[in-house]
Amino acid sequence: MGGRLRIACWNVCWFARLFGPHDRLLADMEWSGLYDVTRARQAEAIGEVLRAVDADIFAIIEAPNTGRRQSTTAALESFAAMLGLRQSRAVMGFPSGTEQEIALLYDPRRIAAHHDPMGEPWVEGELPEGVLDEPPRFDSFYPMDLDGDGRVDLHAFSKPPMEAAVHDLATGRRFRMIAVHAKSKAPHGADNPVDAMRISLRNRRKQLAQCAWIRGRIESHMSRGDDVIALGDFNDGPGLDRYEKVFGRSGVEIVLGDPSRPETLLASAGPEAGSATALFRNAHGPVDALIDFVLLTPGLALETAPEWRIWHPDREAGLRQALLDASDHFPVSVDLSA
Repeated sequence: MGGRLRIACWNVCWFARLFGPHDRLLADMEWSGLYDVTRARQAEAIGEVLRAVDADIFAIIEAPNTGRRQSTTAALESFAAMLGLRQSRAVMGFPSGTEQEIALLYDPRRIAAHHDPMGEPWVEGELPEGVLDEPPRFDSFYPMDLDGDGRVDLHAFSKPPMEAAVHDLATGRRFRMIAVHAKSKAPHGADNPVDAMRISLRNRRKQLAQCAWIRGRIESHMSRGDDVIALGDFNDGPGLDRYEKVFGRSGVEIVLGDPSRPETLLASAGPEAGSATALFRNAHGPVDALIDFVLLTPGLALETAPEWRIWHPDREAGLRQALLDASDHFPVSVDLSA
């Protein structure tokens, strides 16, 4: 035990559909949520990818559901046991109500982790509008005047980020981890181009407010001297769509920080990694997107010589089919030196 620490995030789409009541794995020949992929094949492919990436800790986005007859942690831990993975322990964040949870799956010989949300819950009416000593906990509300028109709107997450305390048992390093599944900007439900524009702008406002909230929580930790890793599916990236020009910055750029304060900017593999992290399909064919990130606070990046990797099927020949059969997102990892 020791050496470099590998941290990864991965949005495993439709993971919840692989589990029935009481977290029974449905590894059968029925179709999964992925096109032309059976549930048995998707489960097998997920295992192949997890084993190949071999991270000490994974942030699993769209983890299996928690509900009256299901448990995210039980599903992940039983899945890991069936496949003989060293990442045998799981912990989840706030339940989402969407069957798309956020959880950590990790090797308990190397990592100790627990959900540790900080910030007070904000309840409408308890504080004057816009007055907050610290951004609230992710399962509450965030008041923000996004348009600068003097009107404060309340924003909430349908999938609240998981805020965890993590301890690297090999090196003694401790850090905060914020695992994210931000609002999608896609205009689902639009009936015509005008409606699509309206929904896209509304969704982008929500997505940007969520990213400002995440940035605020990161800055709160930084002000205490804590190292932070923010990672997951941000559903946005610089230059992804034309609506970004309306607001000036993408959501990811908001989380990265203010360029006029370079000492507070988060470190990222960024576009220079030369690869997308998701492959979607629409009426015009496949669409690549760089929307999954692992971001490090500057002190942590300076101390650990981080090396990022996007596990894209075009660059992982031996793992190509498993990556395509497991999810429409691909893992992003970072290796940190001791």
